[in-house]
Amino acid sequence: MIIKDLDDREYKIPNLEEFKNHIKKYHTVNGKPDGSLHEENGYYFRVDYNFYKELFG
Repeated sequence: MIIKDLDDREYKIPNLEEFKNHIKKYHTVNGKPDGSLHEENGYYFRVDYNFYKELFG
């Protein structure tokens, strides 16, 4: 899966399940995105509703 970061750069997620598990564990409250910032290999993502929807469908 390829997603765009806050600078509109494309990032190919190397391990989608691992990435999703991290987002769920550290960037949600009661199963909902908490608006926090996630950094991955120099790419930055705002974990908001739109990001979460794109990632989890």
